[in-house]
Amino acid sequence: MNGRKGPHRSSREVADELRSRIRSGLLRPGQRMPTQAELAGEFGVERGRVREALRILQGEHLLANVSKGSPPKVADATAGPVGGPGEVRPQPTMVGLGPRITAAFDTPHVEIDALCLTAISLTMAIGEPLRRIHAGERKPAKVDVRVMLPSRDIDLAFPAPVDGGGKEGEQLHERWLNQRNAQGQVLRHNLLALRTSHGIDVNVTFRALPFTPPVKLYLLNGAEALFAYYTLTRQSGQTLGHDSVEMYDAQGSQSMLFPFHQGDGLRDTTFVEQSHLWFNALWETISQDLELS
Repeated sequence: MNGRKGPHRSSREVADELRSRIRSGLLRPGQRMPTQAELAGEFGVERGRVREALRILQGEHLLANVSKGSPPKVADATAGPVGGPGEVRPQPTMVGLGPRITAAFDTPHVEIDALCLTAISLTMAIGEPLRRIHAGERKPAKVDVRVMLPSRDIDLAFPAPVDGGGKEGEQLHERWLNQRNAQGQVLRHNLLALRTSHGIDVNVTFRALPFTPPVKLYLLNGAEALFAYYTLTRQSGQTLGHDSVEMYDAQGSQSMLFPFHQGDGLRDTTFVEQSHLWFNALWETISQDLELS
């Protein structure tokens, strides 16, 4: 089980190697993993990166009993998908996005592209890697973030009142716009602050879309795509000012996030590549500069 050693090996790379051993049968269901100290010595990394790699594999249901105690076991095949590429179980955005964003910050050049409705999930997910940077645990050389959000000038498909508009529609649009701008400003401020506090080259750019996105998409470091549908529901009794309104809306943080990783088979690789082409095409054609005001 000799892995490639090196002080700059990321937790994602450690997870990739261990995943390969599990899928190949070198590590069998029910078998105890090596200790964190043994893995840290083998891969030439700190234990923190090993722990993060183990958490990644636990999130993919490849490991069981990940804790500070005894080493975890390889999960039984009946407990979760461990068969082959593309079989990682999807998770709600609020559960699955944070660890993937955190792992993305293991690289010297962090690249994050996002298409979403308000950037709330992304702003929340960025909190842990920022904490690690401020704690001295991470320091990428460069961070590039591009975000596409709906334009303020369009009639949103959702959130929208069931009756189709009027005063309630204007109020819902204003509430969404305030939320979009506030979350975007927080995201931009927190990232740009890394320039002065840690000397990191940070660029954050927003573009406005002329339509309401029916899906959310996150592209990480050119190698991973996280995809989720905005599933609409008809919600009654929603408070809007002093009134109660019936509306169509989607809970983005609960949307099931499907992960695709380049190199995990033809399907995943093609999806990641096509997602980048799609995102870049929107960015360079019909989207426009967005001012968060």
